Amino acid sequence: MQILATATALLDWTGDLLAVGILEGETELSGDLATLDKQLAGTISELIADEEFDGKSGSSVVGRVGGKNPVRKIALIGLGKAEDLKLDTWRSAAAAIARLATKEKTLAISLPVVSESPATLAQTITEAIILALHQDNRFKSEPEDKQPKLEKIELIGLIGQEEAISKAETIISGVILARELVNAPANEVTPVTMAQTAQQLAQEYGLEVKILEQSDCENFQQGMGAYLGVGQASDIPPKFIHLTYKPSGTAKRKLAIVGKSVTFDSGGLNLKPSGSGIETMKMDMGGGAATLGAAKAIARLKPDVEVHFICAATENMISGHAMHPGDILKASNGKTIEVNNTDAEGRLTLADALVYAETLEVDAIVDLATLTGACIVALGNDIAGLWSTDEALAEEMKNAAEMAGEKFWQLPMEERYFEGLKSQIADMKNTGPRPGGSITAALFLKQFIKDTPWMHLDVAGPVWADSANGVNNKGATGFPVRTLVNWITS
Repeated sequence: MQILATATALLDWTGDLLAVGILEGETELSGDLATLDKQLAGTISELIADEEFDGKSGSSVVGRVGGKNPVRKIALIGLGKAEDLKLDTWRSAAAAIARLATKEKTLAISLPVVSESPATLAQTITEAIILALHQDNRFKSEPEDKQPKLEKIELIGLIGQEEAISKAETIISGVILARELVNAPANEVTPVTMAQTAQQLAQEYGLEVKILEQSDCENFQQGMGAYLGVGQASDIPPKFIHLTYKPSGTAKRKLAIVGKSVTFDSGGLNLKPSGSGIETMKMDMGGGAATLGAAKAIARLKPDVEVHFICAATENMISGHAMHPGDILKASNGKTIEVNNTDAEGRLTLADALVYAETLEVDAIVDLATLTGACIVALGNDIAGLWSTDEALAEEMKNAAEMAGEKFWQLPMEERYFEGLKSQIADMKNTGPRPGGSITAALFLKQFIKDTPWMHLDVAGPVWADSANGVNNKGATGFPVRTLVNWITS
């Protein structure tokens, strides 16, 4: 499928489906649309009248053009009021158009180019189209024939934006990698295969790769006891993944991204019961999947920033070797943790990964994790939580997220809540009281950062969609690859 910034004018385009954006209150046709309506024997005005189309946001109508006209079908997409236009308007409109056109071979999209730069619009529209059309049928023996037939999509009015379209395609290749990693079952994506994926990325895109085996983790500083404790019940060995992108010239900045990479979370001896959604716990490596997805995109975009991508991959399983509730683990920085819940394992893996990341002497560290159900209770399924020790860093990420159309909300780092994590026999427990559970999880992670500006992203809700929503289909969303890439390249 090709996406092109065409030089063809609206009045001259020929093909299967022409989709035109209409602002609310502007259904009285004028200019090129009025001329096009005459060329199409009044089809557009008839469609507006017959369907009572008013241009409201989210509305759409499709009609067949009769006779021997150069356009076979016409679609009108409501954009809402002009004063309410924002990037999400174009994003949602482009996704809706792409879904309308799955039975066509050629599609042209004409949306008004206002307020945003043409390059930004071209990138946004391209991202939305590809994500809306992406389907993951890898594990079906006889996939239904639902793949789009689209061969060519032309963006009218965005001539000269080939670079923006190419950038969007590169970023979305990373999003799709993250989606496919999260969608895959736990017998396909294991710590071993995650490490293999990292090695393939390194080989294909010129990244440096280091895989720390269990013995390496045991010998790092005081030993990665927290991370290794989580994986000790699994028959599959842990794999500590460290990918590095370095620019060809001098790096203007040095960053680290740490993604939670628990490839399956049974809950350990605090076993998740039937009905808890245990079958979806293949997605507990959503942070790690996004980290590898961002690595793929960054390696192709080649910004002048050095980036370290870290995934402490393991499983949280049950066996005679499993960590017990009440066990005390020692992290690599020497801090001790009383495990009062084996199902709060992600923060244990991240603890050692954060200590490791800080030894790289980077300018900022960001971790992302499907960490707490409490964050979903607080913010719902579509918004991720954000905590940071550095307000400038937090603003950078929020700006990057706004450009990506991915939602975050900053929550407080309420230090006094750490009282609930204090242990009588160790430095801390791995869980606190039920109230403020996502905040205490962030405070727990903060104990493993010394001086580096740091941010924690709890992405438990948005990495998975139970139904099609916006540009996301049901299943893994690839959140927040686009935000991370925007942040790194800003």
